[in-house]
Amino acid sequence: MSTSTSRIPGVTEMSSEVAPKNPEQSMEQVSEELQGKRIFRRFDSLDLESSTVPGRHGHGSKAVGWSVILQLAFQSIGIVYGDIGTSPLYVYASTFSNGIKHNDDILGVLSLIFYTLTLIPLFKYVFIVLQANDNGEGGTFALYSLICRYAKVGLIPNQQAEDQEVSNFQLDLPSSRQRIASGVKAKLENSQFAKFFLLFATMLGTSMVIGDGVLTPCMSVLSAVGGIRKATTEITEDMIVWISVAILIFLFMVQRFGTDKVGYSFAPIICVWFALIGGIGLFNFIKFDPTVIKAINPQYIVQYFQRNKKEAWVSLGGIVLAITGTEALFADVGHFTVRSIQISMCSVTYPALILAYSGQAAFLRKHNDLVKETFFESTPDPLYWPMFVVAILASIVASQAMISGTFSIVQQSLSLGCFPRVKIVHTSTKYEGQVYIPEVNYLLMLACISVTLVFKNTEKIGNAYGIAVVFVMTLTSAFLVLIMIMIWKSHILLVISYVLVISSVELLYLSSVFYKFAQGGYLPLAFAAVLMTIMYIWNDVHRRKYFYELDHKVPLGKLKDIAADTNLCRMPGLALFYTDLVQGIPPIFKHYVVNVPALHSVLVFVTIKSLPISKVPIEERFLFRRVEPKDQNVFRCVVRYGYTDTRSEDEPFEKMLVERLKKYIINNFWFSQSKLSNGKNDGELDVGFANGEDENNDVKDVDEEKLQEVLEREIEALDQASRAGIVHLIGENEVVAVKGASLGKRFLINYAFNFLEKNLRQTQNVFDIPHKRMLKVGMTYEV
Repeated sequence: MSTSTSRIPGVTEMSSEVAPKNPEQSMEQVSEELQGKRIFRRFDSLDLESSTVPGRHGHGSKAVGWSVILQLAFQSIGIVYGDIGTSPLYVYASTFSNGIKHNDDILGVLSLIFYTLTLIPLFKYVFIVLQANDNGEGGTFALYSLICRYAKVGLIPNQQAEDQEVSNFQLDLPSSRQRIASGVKAKLENSQFAKFFLLFATMLGTSMVIGDGVLTPCMSVLSAVGGIRKATTEITEDMIVWISVAILIFLFMVQRFGTDKVGYSFAPIICVWFALIGGIGLFNFIKFDPTVIKAINPQYIVQYFQRNKKEAWVSLGGIVLAITGTEALFADVGHFTVRSIQISMCSVTYPALILAYSGQAAFLRKHNDLVKETFFESTPDPLYWPMFVVAILASIVASQAMISGTFSIVQQSLSLGCFPRVKIVHTSTKYEGQVYIPEVNYLLMLACISVTLVFKNTEKIGNAYGIAVVFVMTLTSAFLVLIMIMIWKSHILLVISYVLVISSVELLYLSSVFYKFAQGGYLPLAFAAVLMTIMYIWNDVHRRKYFYELDHKVPLGKLKDIAADTNLCRMPGLALFYTDLVQGIPPIFKHYVVNVPALHSVLVFVTIKSLPISKVPIEERFLFRRVEPKDQNVFRCVVRYGYTDTRSEDEPFEKMLVERLKKYIINNFWFSQSKLSNGKNDGELDVGFANGEDENNDVKDVDEEKLQEVLEREIEALDQASRAGIVHLIGENEVVAVKGASLGKRFLINYAFNFLEKNLRQTQNVFDIPHKRMLKVGMTYEV
């Protein structure tokens, strides 16, 4: 642990690390223990570097036994692979949308599928991207947070200017790789455009994944239900559409119960699914045409393009559907371990998919005309109904995985200030990270139903689906290249090889899917445009509000004048005043005192701060600082959360805050006395007693009893305030554009942002603040 070199005058502080870890320990026991040891370390607690918080608490960094890894590997089959596992339902139909013109085209497409599955999901994600997890968490947001921790690229910095470099590059031995990494880092930190672009790319990737959460249920359910055409010709397209809509409504209505209620059924369903498609694939491979094994030769890809030229390039938009859901490999790594996902992919998913596509190719070599219904037509008649039922169940599982993933992504976006306030509900005490967001759930349901009713078939939805999938993969590669250079410090030849092989393939697929923009490809971009607009408006005004408070914060000298005002009355009680500022007193406090000339006996300014790390341990969540003058009992508190942490309704926030504040007062008190007794008062720390004694008194002559009495008075004052009642003071700020602002700025702030703010949840609803003990303080911010 390191200390900050920059100090704030008139402030005492300590790190939460110094606080005892046992919440059951009494104040007397804590005090005695600290007096006995007299071992103190000085920290600038509110400017503590975010990366020093031990965040490696996920599966990704724990020493996990093989029995646990194998159990997680089994569970991951149901959660991670539902989407990519159901791709055989529609890949060949989407690829050969105009029919099969040459029998060897089947070998060319199978070869493309084989190498695409091997190169992207297996090689890129399983063996490379999974290593870029952020303390066990994955996804676009995790990559961005990882970069933010190693370079100061945040537009609202979680890292303060006086903090030491997180990346510790200066500790590495000089080398050419080190110089390249340092150069890239410096350019990112010094370029405002680069910072905006990284945030924009993160928002775009997040929007695309949310769009994927809309398209996956439509595509999977429609494909599965459409299989009933083999059993009867009386089922019309409209009937299939309405059956699919009914399943989708049911799927979204049960989200409130949480995925853990049916979680144990997911893995068996997908295991049965993989067993069926792999077994049927092997059966068809042997029965119809074992020679399709020739497709392992990439020469058939070259011949496929030579025969079909532009049409072959366009067909890549259908082939890419074979890797839909690959991003879930990375996004869901936080629920499992890297090793467990590698095992399940290599031993179950990959072999089953290769067998399934090979079997369908063998079937199509003998039945070119059945390509529109390849999956169910290639299923042996005795297995048709079991396969139909399992297909519908597997499509529901695939949809469930993407819906849950969407909830997690929105939760992460909230911590970046990129998404309007919504209610986060934890649905499971057993499975960490399973959340439910009512507003997002209903919007997803409406979007899914609308897409299903409008498009009615999988062909156009497939065109849209492909763009969302490839776009996110390309963004992941871009972030990964930055991580390889800046954090991993990979050899430049490895970075170039990755760009030339993986990135070029993804860009080729991206160019193909964009060709079908007018045939439904515009859909994910339309979703992304709407979501990006909302996220940009919210983030932009969020930053403006933050800097307004920073520019208008109350100086410490002014706070002393307010505290010394004889007209200001102090009433019993503990007031928690919420603010976004980490340092300083927010302007709304001065506004409050002017209109209500009364303060509670203890006042705590609380900041809910998100760190660029996945989780913050509860014992290190609360950081405190006393604000001068000392006898006024005013404190600053920063409550730190990671981007996967949420405030649970069952979390005793008030009780935890008061207990941690008591421990802070005790630790800080003995810390101050230790500094004086050692003759090391350098003027940085105020060491006056709570009763206002002169700080120049020789405390060496003060006996331990008197010191204990002084400390007990401070603790008793806090206890009395807590018993008198805790009041939550919430800033209800009206944000308006400053006079003379441009038309665009006035529309952005006065209309768009205020519309979002008025129609979404308020702060007290998000943080479950009790209404009976809440007081709103209104103020107008001109930004």
